[in-house]
Amino acid sequence: MKKIVLFTSAIISLFFIACSKNENTIRVLLDWTPNTNHTGMFIALDKGWFEQEGLHVTITQPPEDEALVLVASGKAEFAVSFQESMGPAIAKKHDALPVTAVAAIISHNTSGIMSLKESGIQRPADLAGRKFASWETPLVTAVVRHIVEKDGGDFNTVQMIPNFATDAFSALQTDVDSIWIYYAWDGVAAEVSGVEINYLDLGTIDSKLDFYTPVLVASTKWAAANPQTTKKFLAAVSKGYSFAIENPKEAAEILLRHAPELDRALVIQSQQYLQTRYQGDANRWGEIDPARWGGFYHWMFEQGLLEKDIGSGGFTNEYLP
Repeated sequence: MKKIVLFTSAIISLFFIACSKNENTIRVLLDWTPNTNHTGMFIALDKGWFEQEGLHVTITQPPEDEALVLVASGKAEFAVSFQESMGPAIAKKHDALPVTAVAAIISHNTSGIMSLKESGIQRPADLAGRKFASWETPLVTAVVRHIVEKDGGDFNTVQMIPNFATDAFSALQTDVDSIWIYYAWDGVAAEVSGVEINYLDLGTIDSKLDFYTPVLVASTKWAAANPQTTKKFLAAVSKGYSFAIENPKEAAEILLRHAPELDRALVIQSQQYLQTRYQGDANRWGEIDPARWGGFYHWMFEQGLLEKDIGSGGFTNEYLP
């Protein structure tokens, strides 16, 4: 079994400097601490499937919010990111980041707004007059405004409170009424803890918000120069996620071996939740629908969140097995 080594931001620069320029040496950056979004890559590492492809793969945890920049600058070949985060980075009129989404880790958006059941927030309009724990980004404000106003509510009465909590439940235990979460982690955590919640599913509320989050992103230049290596990497990763789909319990155990600090019950139940959602209704794991991808970016442009309308740019399915 190959153990993953997670580097802190204090030593990650040494890691980048030390890495070989060999095309078969692959550096992957996570978006956050290890969780069930990443299971397929851990499985590929654990099972030796990267090695079978002739690849030496190292998975690390980057400094906060810097994964895309590090990939764009050649400091890593792949990273876990999000379509909503990629948009502003690749739609710049000047200095756009040369990164491309090469696989959808989860086929449909599984994020939404969580509140405690006792709050009575059962529809978007109910957020009006309530306190929402915000990440204070233009996208969050635009999405909350969109769903509240579409449901006939007054967005101007939503109190957008800066979210300083370390997790969703800590936020809801203050005077905050609701918070944006990823159901596979915080929603499942509520189930495991027996906490009754209300949940507003963004992709169900409006198909425009059924964007791809998270995604696997590559350096555009590196992938184009090394197409066979890129395909080998994605073949192993695809095999890992397919294994997780077929064997959620064993997949959970593999993730826990690599990240033993995680809550066991949460990982097992989260893995079962994602079992049918990694691939969803796509023809194969990782495949991105151009219409849905482009539709979200067009919506972002209409909201003033992108410098230009990039349509369905920023992704490719060409490297998928």
